[in-house]
Amino acid sequence: MDRSLDPTYADARHRFVEAATRVGATLAATPHPLPGHRGEELFVDVASLGDPAAKSILMIVSGTHGVEGYAGSALQSWWLDNRADDIPAGLRVELIHGLNPYGFSWVRRVNEDHVDLNRNFVAWPTTPTNDGYREIADLLVPATWDETSQQDTTNRLLELAGEIGFEKFQEIISGGQYDYPGGVFYGGTGPVWSHRWLSAHLGAAASAVERLAIIDLHTGLGPWGHGELISPSTPGSPTYARETAWWGEVKSMQAGDSVSARLSGDWLAALETIAPGPEITAVALEFGTVDPITVLQALRADAWLFAHGNPTGPQGDLVRARVRAAFADDDPAWLAALIPRFDTVARGAMAGSIAS
Repeated sequence: MDRSLDPTYADARHRFVEAATRVGATLAATPHPLPGHRGEELFVDVASLGDPAAKSILMIVSGTHGVEGYAGSALQSWWLDNRADDIPAGLRVELIHGLNPYGFSWVRRVNEDHVDLNRNFVAWPTTPTNDGYREIADLLVPATWDETSQQDTTNRLLELAGEIGFEKFQEIISGGQYDYPGGVFYGGTGPVWSHRWLSAHLGAAASAVERLAIIDLHTGLGPWGHGELISPSTPGSPTYARETAWWGEVKSMQAGDSVSARLSGDWLAALETIAPGPEITAVALEFGTVDPITVLQALRADAWLFAHGNPTGPQGDLVRARVRAAFADDDPAWLAALIPRFDTVARGAMAGSIAS
């Protein structure tokens, strides 16, 4: 397999579907209601392998945060090319490709509603409050995005980070907010399309299995090429103990020891509500790219573009390139660095799923 990321969503999907077809996977494609950036059709694709009647299932998910799907898709295609024959008896593996296909195609982290899917799984209609975000909303996404405004607002944000500490600063910005549709890390006003699809899919799967394992693939946080396992569970819980038994070191989002801030509306944290019944073991596998300030600047530019700019004009191409660079390193060495860690985590999940 060519160890490089695909240039477009359509290319990534084509590679994934071809790889799944070659190994005889059962494929199902659910069309998204909107076209992509180039007018292409969008889908959530599911490739299933192994015993269809198995009581244990492992799901490997890409594209929860659109643009992060470029790496996730490449890893899924690599797995199909190299590990599809390694599924143990008693396990079914599902590769869910492009959970947020709109963001994938448009090279955005968010979806067609400017919603961060991993802030959308709250107890609707109740939403958490984020008073700290309100104080800096206009700094994060100013009406003007020229060199002067970028420098001025960035300096003021960095001053705030110095005053309150980076951990608190990160939590205010990225923990989730529900009052500023044009802002960053916006959670929406209700369940979005991908949320509804995922809930239906997981609900159906949960009714037929006893054990459900999930690896949700992400990029953008942590050192370059490093893959951190992030759990929504609390240390000391039976679920966390099972996760560490499968994979070794797992960072708990709830304990505050991971590269991610504590989140509102994370879909992994909502699994017991979405998919009641089976024993659930779920983690995010987060691969680092660039420094967090560069990532934030890319997200600010993207939010400004869709709130105040022209996404289909020349500025749009520049911003998309900036977002892609923050979440999908096109150096083949980066993907090569990701594969061994992904392989180890996937193997641990397969072994754990049938031994539980």
